[in-house]
Amino acid sequence: ITLQTVGPIRGIVGICDGVGHVRGYVGSPMLGDGMSLEEAVGVGGAIQVVKSHPSWPRPYNGITAIQFADIDRDIGRYLAESEQRTCALAAAASVKGVLCNAAGGYLIEQLPDASDEEKERVEKNLAKLVELDGGEKLPINLLLSGRTPVDVAAIVLEGLDMQPLQQIEPVLKCECTTDRLVRSLRLLPEEEVEHILESEGRVEARCEFCGKVYRMEADEARQKLAEASRDPSVDES
Repeated sequence: ITLQTVGPIRGIVGICDGVGHVRGYVGSPMLGDGMSLEEAVGVGGAIQVVKSHPSWPRPYNGITAIQFADIDRDIGRYLAESEQRTCALAAAASVKGVLCNAAGGYLIEQLPDASDEEKERVEKNLAKLVELDGGEKLPINLLLSGRTPVDVAAIVLEGLDMQPLQQIEPVLKCECTTDRLVRSLRLLPEEEVEHILESEGRVEARCEFCGKVYRMEADEARQKLAEASRDPSVDES
């Protein structure tokens, strides 16, 4: 998910795979804690969602405008407009200073064969969840009180014979490597790379996702560039 924002946060990127490996970054991470999410994101810009699967001939790509500057509401709008999915979505975080105490949410999707009785039951359960949480940022108070994501799902699906199918614990995992630095260099004009090597004596890059800094001395960089043969625009490394 990419948010191309007009506000001072200067963009948001979040990536997740099917086994729960996650990574992401914001364009301006040092805004401070005196600014609301809505002020940081700003109304305008766009949300872009790209989904891929090994069995698909090409990735799915959808985009909608940012209307609320409140990420869960805007993603809910994206799901309704771009993917025509009927969903109830809430997500929020509790942050004090630089510490995130809790973050989470839920996404409820109405499937085509859902009965009216099941829809009414979920609506009543959602009203109960709002009452139990007691806050404006669902479901943060429930999570801060020790409730788990499964507990939240059990409240939403109470009386509907909930059967958990899969539970995944998200793990921060970055895919940055020295090879990616070399690939980035190969995408630049040779004259520009040589100018950097001559003037700086080395190349240096910082991963936007994890913050790791990669450094390569001029001789090593020239050697790796000389050994590379594949087209860098299609190189998966």
